[in-house]
Amino acid sequence: MKNEPAFPNSHFSNVYGMSLRDYFAAKAMQGYCADKEFVDACVFMDKDVKEEAARVSYAMADAMLKAREA
Repeated sequence: MKNEPAFPNSHFSNVYGMSLRDYFAAKAMQGYCADKEFVDACVFMDKDVKEEAARVSYAMADAMLKAREA
């Protein structure tokens, strides 16, 4: 799985910011946190909403990176 920088064009330093995996996870997390049914399901299953959102967001990001390889 290739985890390249999301914003590789830094003209001012060697710091590249977040990885592409982090970028994909952040986008997925926005959707999960805005989804009342996701939040309600976490509460119903006695799961910490923040931890579960982070976990499934990175799982989605990994799937997105894998799909790019196909």
